[in-house]
Amino acid sequence: MAPEPERLSSLSNSLATVEQLSNSSSNLDGISPSLESSIRLAGLQLTQAAGILLRMPQEVIAQAMVLFTRFYTGPEGGSFRINGAKDVSAASIYIAAKLSVDPRTTRSVCNVYAFLMSGPTRKAFPDSPLNDPESYYLSDGDYHVARALLLQTETIVLRTLAFDTKVIVPHHLALTYLQTLGVFPAVSSPESRTLASRTLGYLNLALFSPQLVYITHQPTALAVAAIYLAAREVGVKLPSNEWWEVFDVEREDLGFLVVALRSCEAWVKAERESWRERSCPLTVDEVAYESKDELSAL
Repeated sequence: MAPEPERLSSLSNSLATVEQLSNSSSNLDGISPSLESSIRLAGLQLTQAAGILLRMPQEVIAQAMVLFTRFYTGPEGGSFRINGAKDVSAASIYIAAKLSVDPRTTRSVCNVYAFLMSGPTRKAFPDSPLNDPESYYLSDGDYHVARALLLQTETIVLRTLAFDTKVIVPHHLALTYLQTLGVFPAVSSPESRTLASRTLGYLNLALFSPQLVYITHQPTALAVAAIYLAAREVGVKLPSNEWWEVFDVEREDLGFLVVALRSCEAWVKAERESWRERSCPLTVDEVAYESKDELSAL
């Protein structure tokens, strides 16, 4: 990852370099870009589902999803053929929770992932299941195996990321920007609450973007793009001048992010439909099997 800029470093993240975005370890191991994108999306949605079941704050879940994305970025990053998406997802959740004020135990993380990967709830792109996860419990033997794998994968993720676990997410930043623009007053109206909700919705949706916007753009730019789209959708009038420049965002970056965020929902729906009949591979063995199917189809 490229180092964060000195200016506004407290609001900045390390971003992926051009070299990292042009190739990945998964591609070098023979996984097609389309399959890689599908596995990444499935892994991100698995991470989101696990975070919900673990009752983690959305910002911490978002941090885990960014760590997951960073790990598989670039030729020096992890490969889906070697590092299963399920295992890296669990390690990312565990790391993000450990860095927060409310960490989760290894037992809780292992229980939730065993539940999500079980037969009835195993889907191509898992949603939050309706069953009570507290009723699902690993045996002592299975738990110790799962715990050892979780801690081993945690070490691999941290070493691959060079222990760069700092992730600034734009959610609180976006709400501050809305207040600065005068469209989210202290005494909020139904319209301003809808605007804030849609802004946060776009920021959450952007975590699944195939353009990997959370590791290519700074939180300030993501917050501005989400506000721009939400305001147009809700019908809230923003300042007529180029207000985004106040937040150190260029017009070109804003334009790219607006297009990326608007197209993300349709892309996710298309991916869900393409995997509707079978499960997207989330383990090393499943990826190997799916890769054989891809080769045989050529």
